[in-house]
Order: sequence, then structure tokens, then C-alpha cells
Amino acid sequence: MRKVLSMLSMATYFLLAVGALAADKATIKKNVDDMVAAINSGKEATSYRADTYTPYAFIMEPNGKLIVHPYLAGEYLQEKAEPIYKALQQATMEGTWVSYLWKGALKETYVRRTKSNLTVGSGY
Repeated sequence: MRKVLSMLSMATYFLLAVGALAADKATIKKNVDDMVAAINSGKEATSYRADTYTPYAFIMEPNGKLIVHPYLAGEYLQEKAEPIYKALQQATMEGTWVSYLWKGALKETYVRRTKSNLTVGSGY
């Protein structure tokens, strides 16, 4: 009986964690989609702050310069983190999730391109 209860407890924990992850992914997608819609409607990309969102959001110019980022704003991503820069090149106008390894950890980031070809993203 204890073994069954233990297994049920672990299964419940796993399902709750997966549900929380799905909610987080939905929130991340909504944040990025809202930012892209606003930028496409004329809002200045530089008016955003990275720490307005959890997890933080970023905006990158086509040349790789980060214009919104918590600690790399003004830097070129390909010079600081080339694997991430390469992964973010998969961004589409419709939005897509990209995966990459960074410092030994798997990262998931939702990225979209604006009409002006900026890359907007957020992830975990």
C-alpha cells in the first residue's frame, strides 16, 4: 500500500509539474506575441524593459545587437553566445519554439520576428 501511495504521489507531482510548464509556456508565448503585435502596430521596441516579464524578454536587431536584454543590451549576441544566436535565427513571423544547450543545460525559447525583422523572445 505504501508503495502504491508513493507512486501515486510521484505521478501527481509529475503531472502538476508538466501542467505548470504548459502554463508557463502559454504565458511566455502570450507575452512575446503581445510584444510583437505592439511593435508591428508602431510601439517602439526600445520602450520595453527586459524585466517587465518573467522570465525576461529580449529584443534583437537583425544584425544580432540586443536592444532589450537584462544585462546584454547594446551587445552583439553572436559575440557573447554564438550557439544561442544561431538557434534564434530560426525565428519566424508566426513564432516558434527553439531548443539549445547553454552551459550544459537545455534551454527552450519562444521567438518571433516582427515586420521590421526584429527578433522578440523569451524562454527558460
